[in-house]
Amino acid sequence: MSNVYMKTRIQEGKQAREYLKGIKNKRILIVCDQFLSENGAVSYLTDILCSDNVVELFDKAIPDPTIQVVGSGLCMMYQVKPDIVIGFGGGSAIDTAKGIIYFSMIKELVNKPLFITVPTTSGTGSEVTSASVITDPDNKSKHLISSDEILPDVAILDPSLTLSVPQVVTANTGMDVLTHALEAYVATGANVFSDAMAEKSVELLLKSLLGCYQDGNDLKARTRMQEASTLAGIAFNTAGLGVNHSIAHQLGGTFHIPHGLANAILLNHVIEYNCTSREIMNKYAALAVKVQLAEAKEEPRDAIKAIKGLIIALMRCMNMPTSVMELGIDRMEYEKQLKNMVDNALMDACFATTPTKIAGPGIQKILLDIYDVRESGSKG
Repeated sequence: MSNVYMKTRIQEGKQAREYLKGIKNKRILIVCDQFLSENGAVSYLTDILCSDNVVELFDKAIPDPTIQVVGSGLCMMYQVKPDIVIGFGGGSAIDTAKGIIYFSMIKELVNKPLFITVPTTSGTGSEVTSASVITDPDNKSKHLISSDEILPDVAILDPSLTLSVPQVVTANTGMDVLTHALEAYVATGANVFSDAMAEKSVELLLKSLLGCYQDGNDLKARTRMQEASTLAGIAFNTAGLGVNHSIAHQLGGTFHIPHGLANAILLNHVIEYNCTSREIMNKYAALAVKVQLAEAKEEPRDAIKAIKGLIIALMRCMNMPTSVMELGIDRMEYEKQLKNMVDNALMDACFATTPTKIAGPGIQKILLDIYDVRESGSKG
């Protein structure tokens, strides 16, 4: 049985923010980070909102949003009692807005607000998903919360907002998109609808990611990449993700490795593990054929090599580290955290839809292999 629920209204293009002109006489809470607040970028919203609206700003969002930040947002949510919440920024800002809404609903602090997302990066797909990742710094872990209550009502996709994204962020978020699409494609909740979204996401990414990296002002490439991100978000919101994200959340929570980079470092190792299942190998191979990385007559194992080769090529072209060691993380400290990372990965919400059964020892092996890919004997 397929389960597909797509609620978010998507407004796309340079005129997408025109939707905001129709908002009248409302209490609005904008959630963003301090950078977007201080550099005036938030005027993208405030300049077009009618003056009869009451607009308040919560600009405390940070990378890897913490329980404490969400708690501060809850206090402001209670004070403002907004009719509308707008999450403005990258995935962290949108996840912060989601966390604030989620806990506001649980504690019945306010009536459910209309939720609008305005992403400024192309990576997380958070603008169309019912999930948010919140960090617990005390336990050095990340926790995924999921609820239809935090599925955005409206997503405003304006590629011009992504033109100023730095190369390193373009690379990391771009590989996050690819991970979303690949994990959703083989996740246990996958169906014909999520497959179609994932396939198109990969197709668009192949045409646009390097273009975005090489020329950040290429609006056509930025548009395709934004579409790829949103499609991948819809795909994994339907199908689920897998152990790649389960482990990446722990690498981020423990060592503050950017989420997309953690996913990229893991990706080929997780694909290799998943391919111990012939069924999953065949599905990866089918995707390779769909996006013209391989021909239908090729053996599945050769098609997998094409996917893995693509991942390595993309990372090299975008000057991305391919191991944890390259990030300057001490090996002894890394190994000291292995058990905690393994335990938390097994409890991570993404783990429920991973396609190939894996236990603690398997996760630990992947974590050790990615520390130094030369030592592991694997180039991914």
